[in-house]
Amino acid sequence: MGAGASQVPYWTGPDDLVARLRRRWEAGEFLTALGRGAPWEPVAVPLRAPTAAELADHFGAAQDWIGRWRNVDADLVRLEQRTVGGRLIGANRVPARAVIDTPRQLWALLRVGAYVATYERLLEDTQASAPALLDWMVAHPIQVLRHADRWSRLVDTVLWIDRNGRPETYLRHVDVPGVDTKFIEQYRAVLAGLLDHQLEPGRIDQAHPPSRFTRRYGFRTKPVYVRLRSLGRKPPTLGPYQEVTVRVEELAATPVEVSRVIVVENEITYLALPPVDDAVAVLGGGYALSGLALLNWLHSRELVYWGDVDTHGFAILDRLRQIFPHTRSILMDRDTLLTHRAHWGREPSPIRTGLPHLHPAEADLYADLLADRYAPALRLEQERIRFGIVERALRQPDTSGG
Repeated sequence: MGAGASQVPYWTGPDDLVARLRRRWEAGEFLTALGRGAPWEPVAVPLRAPTAAELADHFGAAQDWIGRWRNVDADLVRLEQRTVGGRLIGANRVPARAVIDTPRQLWALLRVGAYVATYERLLEDTQASAPALLDWMVAHPIQVLRHADRWSRLVDTVLWIDRNGRPETYLRHVDVPGVDTKFIEQYRAVLAGLLDHQLEPGRIDQAHPPSRFTRRYGFRTKPVYVRLRSLGRKPPTLGPYQEVTVRVEELAATPVEVSRVIVVENEITYLALPPVDDAVAVLGGGYALSGLALLNWLHSRELVYWGDVDTHGFAILDRLRQIFPHTRSILMDRDTLLTHRAHWGREPSPIRTGLPHLHPAEADLYADLLADRYAPALRLEQERIRFGIVERALRQPDTSGG
């Protein structure tokens, strides 16, 4: 471009037309209209064409642009023209609007005829076997095409769940050719959309999102287990066993006859706890200890929690206290932290959230951890606390009055 020459303006070209129509196709607009049986309306796309001034300034470029439109297949795109020009260059006819008059022309222009045929076939097949799913298919046609090669298995899975799903059913029980639990997990998002249309509303637990597939659609979930160990010198606390792992619902129905329950997070600490009469230890499992909520009999026991002195440890304590307000913490205090300065570590990913169920001293220490008062992201893991201190803490009675 020579000195002083102005840049050629943007004018809508044939590639721009196809790109615009392609975006509408990928949004599902055309197939949704097809699936609804809506009457076809010609698709008209306005074109940004040269103005009279632009023709005068860029006549050669405008002629090239008009030439590109003349090369477009007239059997697919009908061009509507308008006249522009003036005294300097005379009147000129330029394309002003591109119109696709029929569905066949649109499918050919976008080269999607095979996809359209597949979509129509899947609609027809599903209409015969599972008509309740058609609304979802019409609303999500591109997803239907994305899953075309497995569509029959998806529909068969939905129908099997509708006919056979019961509260005692695990996902593993789904018996459809070519379908297993990995298939269901991989395609649970589309299955959830289909099940929301197929099942009666009473069979969908709206309290759980589609990502919690088993709970939302009434399948039996993997049981929660509790691992506990007798700390008393006399073994009858857990019958003939010193340690057991049981389903939480079974433990809820058969309370353990002890006065004190001690929840700890670290496994080796759990195994190494010293003898404590009339007590059992429970391996907490981090945030999963919310499964203990079913153990209503814990409300009538002295409940002790011992976790790491870090932000997550206090968050777990806070969560446990939401369920059991009388929970007492041990070895999660400032004195314990400062006594073990040589054993301090760094918490990989501290949290920063309000913990309203902490007691005042706990809340103060939590605030100091957030403020990095002693060290950045400070952490004292429970297995680093001297064992003699652990023994003394467990011998101390509950003096909180809670």
